[in-house]
Amino acid sequence: MNNVVLAADIGGTNIRAAIIDKTGHIHEERSVSAHFSDENITEQDVIQTLVDFFSIFIKKEPEIAAIGIGFPGFFIANSGVLASSPNLPNLKNFKLAQLLSNALNIPVTAQNDALCAAMGELHFGAGKGLKNLLHITLGTGVGGGLVLNHTPYTGESGMAMEFGHLRVSHDSSARLCGCGGHGCVEAYASASAVASKYFDLSGIHLNSEEVYKKALEGESHAISTLKDAAHKLGMAIAEAVKLLDIRTVTISGGLIGAWSFLHPSIIQSLNNQLIPPMRDKIHVLPSTLNDRAGLLGAATLTRLL
Repeated sequence: MNNVVLAADIGGTNIRAAIIDKTGHIHEERSVSAHFSDENITEQDVIQTLVDFFSIFIKKEPEIAAIGIGFPGFFIANSGVLASSPNLPNLKNFKLAQLLSNALNIPVTAQNDALCAAMGELHFGAGKGLKNLLHITLGTGVGGGLVLNHTPYTGESGMAMEFGHLRVSHDSSARLCGCGGHGCVEAYASASAVASKYFDLSGIHLNSEEVYKKALEGESHAISTLKDAAHKLGMAIAEAVKLLDIRTVTISGGLIGAWSFLHPSIIQSLNNQLIPPMRDKIHVLPSTLNDRAGLLGAATLTRLL
């Protein structure tokens, strides 16, 4: 194959990668477990793990022209340097793109995973045809990516649209977030937060997918948990919309399987928090990419698509 790239969507516990052509067609996709969230992880551990995994693709398809990577954390503009990552504390000023490029002898670009998901959604998904888009990722944490006038916005130091850390609760009962603060939307709307909230209500340990299944069965604690998550999510979206005057928001991640429960509460909360001229004018859409927004966005980083 000609004009193909290797794209990767990397998390703390899992790596997904795929060979993608210039039309956005995925020719091969694989995933492997990783332990990047281990407190003892080193830069060399990360590079070696990625080299070993990517080499499988490169041996099979030697025509891969470039590699694009979505990685959790704050990147210094478009340098491919990871300044820091809240869930990977050992990685600081990590020259991820350069070190991988040197090891594999292939051009590598790297950027925040949620920003990659925003680009994927804009080019190939629910945001296709738009020039401005706010994209939210719901997973173990809550991330955000912003595209303005077709251009991914990173901010001055790579920390723009840390959507998960917008505060939606300010009282003494505000939940503790992984960032060390209290009341962040991530502490209410992430998959792990949903599981925690359900346990608080029911005393039963279930993951977010199991909570969704319980909600489909009409179980009251599950329905309440999902509605609370959606309410907080709507509050956070409203704050972003008031700041940006952006009209389309897309959401990806495992939790959108519960869209029928999430969407009505998101919209109700969103409109309650917006100023009158903005109400009922914001489109909140689920991803159409079957959780591949991050992969496809990472492929666009290479500028070969």
